[in-house]
Amino acid sequence: MSLNATSKQPNGLTLDLRSLDSLKATSGKDPKAGIRDTAKQLEGLFMQELVKSMRSTTMNSGMLDNSATEMGTNMLDTQLANQMTGLPGGLSDLITKQLERQMGIASKDGSNSPLKGLGDMSMSRLQDDPARATDTSRADDAARLNDKSLSASERFVRKHKEAAKAAEAATGIPATNILGQAALESGWGKHEIRMKDGSPSHNLFGIKATSDWKGKVAEVTTTEYIGGVARKVTAKFRAYDSYAEAFTDHARLLSQSPRYSQTVAQADTASGFARGLQKAGYATDPAYADKLTKVINTTLRLQKTVT
Repeated sequence: MSLNATSKQPNGLTLDLRSLDSLKATSGKDPKAGIRDTAKQLEGLFMQELVKSMRSTTMNSGMLDNSATEMGTNMLDTQLANQMTGLPGGLSDLITKQLERQMGIASKDGSNSPLKGLGDMSMSRLQDDPARATDTSRADDAARLNDKSLSASERFVRKHKEAAKAAEAATGIPATNILGQAALESGWGKHEIRMKDGSPSHNLFGIKATSDWKGKVAEVTTTEYIGGVARKVTAKFRAYDSYAEAFTDHARLLSQSPRYSQTVAQADTASGFARGLQKAGYATDPAYADKLTKVINTTLRLQKTVT
């Protein structure tokens, strides 16, 4: 069936080539508009099937039914479905938001457009091609991590929550506490320690490079509290090849060092974990425990809303 020229909604469960080309062209020029059009198409199809289902269950065929009355009924159903489509706060708005969250903002060439390849790719082809399915999954993950509709703190939680869960399994410390400390030490990833060439050190926990550290080192200027007074000093910090490695090293430090044994024992609460770290001398900031407790509570709230 083709698109209705006035309503812009499909008259059936399939789209003709002109409709498909129109949607793909819109998506290439304006990705957001393409997503909105796609959402309206889907809502229109749903509404038509809904009206059709309602009529089939509430009305029975009679002696006076003929091709003319059937055509009139179909036209009335289509008009009703069109009137129910595109309303503010309706189904198309929800579909639009979901598509934008899942697919992110399309690139200039439309490579991330939800309609690109619609005419020549099917779900069966993805299932038959594991490599293609893997690439699609990775692209979806990247889009989710760079979702511009999320705040920096929400993206931070989404990006590192799995590594935090792995650290929880290794130490018994709640992932929220670990993720909260990473957020505090790195400013939600915005103030991560950098190498001399500007590349990331992946050190989200501010762990110093002591004499027994054999790995890479990042030397930066930082703030230390000496005698309760904040001073700028140059210090060496551990550097890693990945964020996962940083979480693993942090878990090893807290679980294997006698210095932090009490911290692990009190980690069942945010305040207990934070006080234990400050008492063990993890940081020199006298307000470290209070700051960390607040960030952990924020992280806990974000974990409930960010998927």
